[in-house]
Amino acid sequence: MTRRIALLGFSIECNRFAPIATEADFTTKTLLHGQAMLDEARAPAPRMLGELPGFLTEMDAAGPWTAVPILLAMAEPNGPVESGFFRRLLAEMESGLAVAQAGGLDGVYCVMHGAALVEHDDDPEGTIQTMVRRIVGPDVPVVATYDLHGNISDADIATLDGFIGYRTNPHLDMRDRGIEAAQLLRRLMDGTRTHIAKLRLPIVPPTVTMLTGQDAHHRPYGELIDLGQRRMHEAPYAGRVLNVSVMGGFAFADTAFNGLTAVVTATDAEAAQALACEIAIAGWDRRAGFHPSLTSLPDAVELARHAGRDGKPALIFADVADNPGGGGRGNTMFLLEALHAAGITDALVGVITDPALAAEAHRLGEGAQFTAHFNRVSVSDFSRPFHASATISRLHPGPVLCRRGIFAGSMVDLGPSAALDLGGITVVVISQRVQCADPAFFEAFGLDIAKARVVQVKSRGHFRGGFDEFFAHAQVIEVDTPGLTSPLLHHFAWKHLPRPVVPLDPHVLWSPP
Repeated sequence: MTRRIALLGFSIECNRFAPIATEADFTTKTLLHGQAMLDEARAPAPRMLGELPGFLTEMDAAGPWTAVPILLAMAEPNGPVESGFFRRLLAEMESGLAVAQAGGLDGVYCVMHGAALVEHDDDPEGTIQTMVRRIVGPDVPVVATYDLHGNISDADIATLDGFIGYRTNPHLDMRDRGIEAAQLLRRLMDGTRTHIAKLRLPIVPPTVTMLTGQDAHHRPYGELIDLGQRRMHEAPYAGRVLNVSVMGGFAFADTAFNGLTAVVTATDAEAAQALACEIAIAGWDRRAGFHPSLTSLPDAVELARHAGRDGKPALIFADVADNPGGGGRGNTMFLLEALHAAGITDALVGVITDPALAAEAHRLGEGAQFTAHFNRVSVSDFSRPFHASATISRLHPGPVLCRRGIFAGSMVDLGPSAALDLGGITVVVISQRVQCADPAFFEAFGLDIAKARVVQVKSRGHFRGGFDEFFAHAQVIEVDTPGLTSPLLHHFAWKHLPRPVVPLDPHVLWSPP
């Protein structure tokens, strides 16, 4: 008899300071039930990220099995999820899993994030996994994949037999982690027994300090991931440790269990605890590297004046404080307004979320000249209005086949969109909020990134995985502007974050257990 594996997922990164996430936010991205999960995951260009497609590919290649798909809910990063919607999701997962368990289950795979919030629940992943364990009992192995921005609670660990976190930031390995989850689950179904240890440090890494990759200037976080991957294959851990995940966390979730956390899955408790402790000590030794350094707005404008001229390289400016990938609304004007006032030319800006402006451009048509009013409808503490004379250079219906980085091979729908020429600065305006992580978001409008002197992106770091064919690390400028995702954590009124923590507090003490 083939093995039956239940599949479910709940993946959203929640910023406590952002607006509430509703059912519509999930429907826009990925809200799939039953067989539709498998159909979409096996599509040539799925809308979901790569974990489930990778898991299915690996399981299919290993031999006959029976997938029991229940529900997959994914959304763009946002505020806490509306509680009524989450209760309905949880009830559907529970009833579907109960039916599946009645038919016999050999394993469960959960696609999680780790930085989700619900209006009245700071650990919805733990809530879901606790339900899963209650339904399937202690003997059915359960494996979950997590984003490395996950904040890890006790329940997130106690309910699992295998924990697998991303290892790359910008995220490029989601499919690989899904494959790893399938491989680990097969070992567990074959009789391997595991212990999971976690150890959290009083360090809440700002987003820009969590890069991996060889060309990152400050990469204490990447060094910890590399250390874990190396040590698990060396004495005394080789053959005993099955996975090492170093979870940087997501500060803006503002939970009581925020903090850089080492999570180790091993065949014995001693190995799991020892390696988690070893990584934590290495993290504490690198704590000075978790203090962010940004470029001021005036300095950024001055750099833009000279970029691409007199032998100087073109530059890409990351509007890190308004990152839709962290709950930002993608519509602050601070950097765009400053570049426009300075008369910067040969510049591309994207992607600005403004459905009303995009709709107006579609009504007027390509070639029309008008006054573009940004944030005429959506005005908040950060997204103030801005207007400029504009020519509509290109319109687009929305769906874009992405080619690089976090979205590579997937279809992302920008909604009705337009490229507006503001007199030397071309701005891509979209209707459905998403971070500018893929060159395709410009190329879909016929824009040549290689010819631009200046590129501004609404993204914290995932643009590095998409735009690195145009810009080396030294050509990236992270700009200090106001916004919901500012890496300067002292700007926020924290309510739940454990204190004291690096980098918020001056005197933080920690010693190994």
